[in-house]
Amino acid sequence: MTSQAVCDDQRKSISKPRKNIEVTAVLTGSQIRAARALLKWSCQELANRSGVSYPTLQKAENFEGLPSMQVRNLAAIKSTFEAAGVV
Repeated sequence: MTSQAVCDDQRKSISKPRKNIEVTAVLTGSQIRAARALLKWSCQELANRSGVSYPTLQKAENFEGLPSMQVRNLAAIKSTFEAAGVV
């Protein structure tokens, strides 16, 4: 195998398309607070319904912009609000 063939093979392995990562949940801290207020839920009520811990929700609500939390937690919050008819 020539050095050119080796380089071509390496390029092919490097340039393989990656799976698209779909962002399913984008909620800001303000949106979480607002949705919870519309439902008249306490933070503990949202924690119980979403399965996201109370401290995690508190941190998310106090964060300006997109909270730094695991995507699965953000998705759980969003789907809980959607099921309640808010988002």
